[in-house]
Order: sequence, then structure tokens, then C-alpha cells
Amino acid sequence: MTTKVLVAMSGGVDSSVAALLLKEQGYDVVGAHMKLWDYAEVGGDIYRDGRCNSPDPIDDCRLVCDSIDAPFYVLNLSEYFRDVVIDNFVAEYRAGRTPNPCIRCNTKIRWAEFLRKAHEVGCDHIATGHYAFVEKSERGRYCIRKGVDGTRDQSYVLWGLDQEALARTLMPLGGMLKSQVRQIASRHKLHTAGNRESHEICFVPDDDYRRFLREYESSQGREFTPGEIVYQDGRVLGWHDGVAFYTVGQRRGLGISHPTPLYVQRIDAAANRVIVGDDASLYGTEMVVEQVNWVSMAPPATGECFDAEVKIRYQHPPAPARVIVVSGNSLHVTFGQAQRAITPGQSAVVYRGDSLLGGGVIA
Repeated sequence: MTTKVLVAMSGGVDSSVAALLLKEQGYDVVGAHMKLWDYAEVGGDIYRDGRCNSPDPIDDCRLVCDSIDAPFYVLNLSEYFRDVVIDNFVAEYRAGRTPNPCIRCNTKIRWAEFLRKAHEVGCDHIATGHYAFVEKSERGRYCIRKGVDGTRDQSYVLWGLDQEALARTLMPLGGMLKSQVRQIASRHKLHTAGNRESHEICFVPDDDYRRFLREYESSQGREFTPGEIVYQDGRVLGWHDGVAFYTVGQRRGLGISHPTPLYVQRIDAAANRVIVGDDASLYGTEMVVEQVNWVSMAPPATGECFDAEVKIRYQHPPAPARVIVVSGNSLHVTFGQAQRAITPGQSAVVYRGDSLLGGGVIA
């Protein structure tokens, strides 16, 4: 019996080629676009954006599915997305943390909810256009490996996936370069072949998260509370409009004068203070990681320690570190060399070579 797969289609070239390749490999392909938010809710300049959730991407998905003779659905998940992703995004910034909403979306929406939808339409598997591999090890565990295109590898944003989700996931682009994907799309005259890249947070279409926070909270009848900007020695240097508008390592937009460059060193949301310091104050060798999920290795025992490479943000190169398992969902990480701007709320992802061992959220 032919395996039926529901392909998550964004309207971009990657998911389009993923659907095409699976069709060529003999899968029974069904395309689906997840409508996650509306411009009326998130604001921003829609003319600058033109990406997911505007009419054009949905039309793009439909045209691609027509060209490969695949059914196409639009799944309205906007209410669930708002409750699970957007509200968490706002709450994290209010708490003085810097979240990565793409990871939460992948875990809670693009896999958990999308898998449920796949089951409803009779699909055995789901597929995405991520540049990464899903493989089953000799021990029977499903693993994630980095994509071969180092400039596109997306394994970092997949650390939250569990074994059940991975068992039903296909990622056909893991062994390809972006240039190859473009060539395939052009050769097959896919409507999305020339679509531009998307790098911003999808529901912040103008890439201005501060604007988004102000407008979104205002629509909910909430405001931000001003407070002090304090030098690392305790001196008050100025005032901020709300801790949500700052992140560790930030230099621009502080609104204070000082003879030397200053950066946000940390955020004390409880005291409503932003603490600033010089560049050297941003470097640290240790961090605690919580909400840990193990992917390519079985959960280690409490107290176990091992050497690995750890990324502290998406564009950060993995750095050698010693990892100590504090509990079932908590780690203590010590880097061999100090890392700049270890940021609470961001994800720490543990690798060994090209294998994603696990990940969690920096405390």
C-alpha cells in the first residue's frame, strides 16, 4: 500500500520541492498550509512582507499542489497558535527573557497539532522542507542529524520533537544544498521557484518585535511599566519603557549616554530593572538549561556528565562544553571558553558531531 504523507507547505520553495520529491519517490502526497495568524491581529507592514498567511502563499501552495497532482488543504490553526505561541512570546519578553517562538511552534503546532490533522485526513506520515535528517538508529531510536548544507541546517529548531513525532516524520531535503533545491524547482517550473527567503518571526512581518509587543498588549488592555536602567555597579543611568523591549547583548536603543559603549548585561524583571555593563561583562562560561528534551540519545541518568558541543542561539557556532545532567529535565553546562551573551529564554542545543543529542531553554 502506498504511504500517504501530509506535507506542511509554507508557500516557499523548500516545502514545495519537498512535496515534489516525495511525489517522485512514490508517496501519496497531500499538501496542507497552516494558517497561523491574521494581519489584523499582528499588525505591521504587509507590503514589506508578502510571506505566509497572506493570500499569495496560499495560492502558491495550491498551484504547486496542482502541478504535482496532489490534494491541498488550508488548516486554520490561528486561535491555537495565538494561545500557545504568541501569548507565550509576549509573556517571556515581559519576564525579561528572549524567546525563540519558532521552536515552540515546531513542537506544539507544526508537529503535535499537524500530526493530529494528518491522522484526521488518513495520512501515515508528515513531511517538511527542513534542512535536516530524521533517521532510525541501530538501537531503534529516532535521531536528528544536521543537514549537509551548513548555511541552511535547521536541526537547532527541532530539539523539542519526541520519538513518536519523529517516527512519523519525513525530511527529504536533509542531503541537499539550497542551490540544488532552487535548481529542481526551476527545472520543474514550480510556481515558488523564485520566492524569496524568510528569516523573520512569521507573525512579526515587519521584523519590529517592539512594535508588535506594544500593539498586541494595547489590544489586550495591558501596558508596560517604565523602570531604571542601572550600571553594573548599581548606579542609575536612565530609564526604560519596559523590560520587554530589551535583550541581553543589546547596545542600540538604550537611550543613555556614557563615555564607553554599554550593553544589556542582564534583565531583572522582578525589580523592573535593566542592568548594563561593558562588553567584557557579557561573557560567561556556565549556564543552566531547563525543559530539556533528549532526541538522538536516550535520557541520561541524573549526575551523568559528558563532553559535547553546545549552541546557545541559532546563528551561534557550537562550542565545546561539559554537560552535567542535574535532573530529568535540567542540565548544567560549562564551556571550555567563555561565550558572549548567554541569553535566558533562548534555546541551548547539544550536539555530538552532526547528531542533535537534545536541547532545552536557557534559565
